[in-house]
Amino acid sequence: MNPICASATRRLPVGAELLSGTAASFRVWAPQHDRVTLVIESGTRREMPLQREAGGYFSATADGLAAGMLYRFRLDDDDALQPDPVSRAQPQGHDGPSQLVDPSAYRWRDVAWRGVTLKGQVAYEMHIGTYTAEGTWRAAARELPWLAQLGITLLEVMPVGEFPGSFGWGYDVVHHYAPSRLYGSPDDMRAFVDAAHALGMGVILDVVYNHCASAGCFLQAYSSDYFTDRYRNDWGNAFNYDGARSAPVREYIVSNVEYWIREFHLDGFRLDATQNMYDSSDRHIIADISERARAAAAGRGIVLIGENEPQDIGLARPSAKGGGGLDALWNDDFHHSARVAMTGRREAYYHDYLGTPQELVAAVKWGFLYQGQYYAWQRKCRGTPTLGGDPERFVFFLQNHDQVANSARGRRIDRLTDSGRWRACTALMLLAPGTPLLFQGQEFAASSPFLYFADNGPEIARVVRDGRRKFLGQFRSIASGGDECLIDPASREAYERSKLDLRERDTHGHAVALHRDLLALRRTDPLFSAQRAGGVDGAMLCSEAFVLRYFDRDDAHGDRLLLVNLGREVHLTPMPEPLLAPPSGRRWEVIWSSEDVRYGGDGTPHPAAEDEWRIPAHAALALAPGAIDDG
Repeated sequence: MNPICASATRRLPVGAELLSGTAASFRVWAPQHDRVTLVIESGTRREMPLQREAGGYFSATADGLAAGMLYRFRLDDDDALQPDPVSRAQPQGHDGPSQLVDPSAYRWRDVAWRGVTLKGQVAYEMHIGTYTAEGTWRAAARELPWLAQLGITLLEVMPVGEFPGSFGWGYDVVHHYAPSRLYGSPDDMRAFVDAAHALGMGVILDVVYNHCASAGCFLQAYSSDYFTDRYRNDWGNAFNYDGARSAPVREYIVSNVEYWIREFHLDGFRLDATQNMYDSSDRHIIADISERARAAAAGRGIVLIGENEPQDIGLARPSAKGGGGLDALWNDDFHHSARVAMTGRREAYYHDYLGTPQELVAAVKWGFLYQGQYYAWQRKCRGTPTLGGDPERFVFFLQNHDQVANSARGRRIDRLTDSGRWRACTALMLLAPGTPLLFQGQEFAASSPFLYFADNGPEIARVVRDGRRKFLGQFRSIASGGDECLIDPASREAYERSKLDLRERDTHGHAVALHRDLLALRRTDPLFSAQRAGGVDGAMLCSEAFVLRYFDRDDAHGDRLLLVNLGREVHLTPMPEPLLAPPSGRRWEVIWSSEDVRYGGDGTPHPAAEDEWRIPAHAALALAPGAIDDG
């Protein structure tokens, strides 16, 4: 291996990149070190010093190298070698040698793919390790045709960057550029994305830019400036986005965004816990991420979604207008209210929700329920005004990885309520004008739990176990069950029990039919698919029932009604609610019912008679104008 001169342009500012022939370029940021030495570990061990550049960077270009070779760096004279901070693959684990990868070796088939836009999407959150028994990209790719036929259009993949241990959710990422070896090779991930595109589905990746895991994070070996202690972060070291020498840290993150889009053809991101991406700069790092992502897509449509507990809608405003440039935010308010409506429990962070028709109607109409009001659970005001916003900017869900795991024994919502309420709330979520999100297995009422699992080693495992016990202690019902309600997150059992049994797609056919028919109705009906600002209004009919009316402003198809009753059967007489009135000269006809026997229901008599309405208990009905009423 000899140093050579090369003029080839790097794709990324740091990392190892194969150039033409057998040459490779290496560049790292290590401002607190005097020397950085490249150590090639494949075959005969070879070493070569990197040349110091301005700003704390070190670089070199060497020949005699090929894809698949393993390498690490020596910092000064330290005997402990370090992996590349921008490693593209870690075949021996997070603390092993990095691997040279040739991203151009994969032959993409998606040349005609133009990307995705937010409107009209049906999102689906999945964890590659538990989606199939094998827990690999290849196994998950085999299941994509089934999801496409169901009506899924956008896959939201939980974090896949290399992390310590042999299983985990992925949020303890320490290698932001290296897809975990647990799920297959980088090209296996590319093939998964390629297969999704061939079926008309986009793929966005859940990324963790708010912290680096406490266990196994090696970035501080290169520079302590990667992180800051000026902000409190519950999960690990907070990235330094606004302190001294933060520019290379910001570049590390925004280059990661560009990397995933260019080298893996991803269609966007879900940004985890954006409230912990601390940045007091004039321009927030999230705006930089949004701008770099769209530039990297080079004309392809991408979708950027944020998780933001304080519900700051400014993140979903254009960056040119001072916003974060995201397309949408997760709507916890809808989840929390629907959960209380289905279970009746107002424990812990469900404290400020009643699960009433008024709340559910407001969530459908306005997105967030808390838009600056006092929030007693946190003893402060929460949220920002969103009145009049585009409805697709709010992601609605009844389940996600956090909320399932935060129940006793990781049970899913259909196990915590009765089947009628579950079907009715499923209809509400899938026919609401927001962007719906399903969590893996929800579509077939999976019996498997989804538990918190993380293989971090004995010392960290104890801290995680204690932290998990403390967090769940806010739920009085879970706390009263003691440790019987807490499966050890470090146990292999927690991981294996969380795997889906895809055979239940056949044995739970009622749930599959429910979701397939609702998604078809959402896709094909001109009113349920409209997602138009101000296109829906609603009203309470009684303490547990409500109506939503979807307006046909062009009067081409007629309005639609969605009746939802989460309580006992309702008899409405008199009926002084104008939203129930049919279009002039028409009468309402049922076009869909959650009480269809194919879904496990008991059948649906017509709800609207001349002199009264009868809305069945624990049910949802969709209605459209029928024949001309000659009477």
